[in-house]
Amino acid sequence: MENFSTSSSKLDVDLSFTPFPVQDLDVFVNSESLELMKNPSQWIEGIGSWIRFIQVNSTLKCPEIVLNASQFSLGLELTNDKKILDLNQAWLGQSKSTDVLSFPIIDETFFDVSNECIELGDIVISVPTAIRQAKDNKIDLFRELRWLATHGLLHLLGWDHGDEESLEKMLLIQEQLIDLNC
Repeated sequence: MENFSTSSSKLDVDLSFTPFPVQDLDVFVNSESLELMKNPSQWIEGIGSWIRFIQVNSTLKCPEIVLNASQFSLGLELTNDKKILDLNQAWLGQSKSTDVLSFPIIDETFFDVSNECIELGDIVISVPTAIRQAKDNKIDLFRELRWLATHGLLHLLGWDHGDEESLEKMLLIQEQLIDLNC
């Protein structure tokens, strides 16, 4: 795990990034997706753009503390099915693998006295699950990984999908975020 930081769309994103060990892949993955699994720069750029889009769109739900902030910190780990299963079991009590988990720090009771850098939490994505889903949905892995990251980011920002209507809204926002930097 390494920490990386750069400015994106006037936002400073400090990303603690754990790349996927690409040598563990047992399927062909194109170079664009491989680069995404190894290199944090595209993630930093994308996450900065996504947060900025949410900040400036007044119709979107966003925690007050995030609205005017310009520095953010979060973690992104690309892992395997076993690790995400273990995390799901340990933290959510669910004995099943999943595609993405989010561990938000900000909630409705969150109060931060310093607005210097807002810690959002962590996103964990299972690459093998993303590969299967990309194949099943006939989309490329690059898009699927970014799709899962937008989903995780929205959870970090307080979005949830307890019913069909809230899920549909969340999926629509994910599409908008993905389209920002295709």
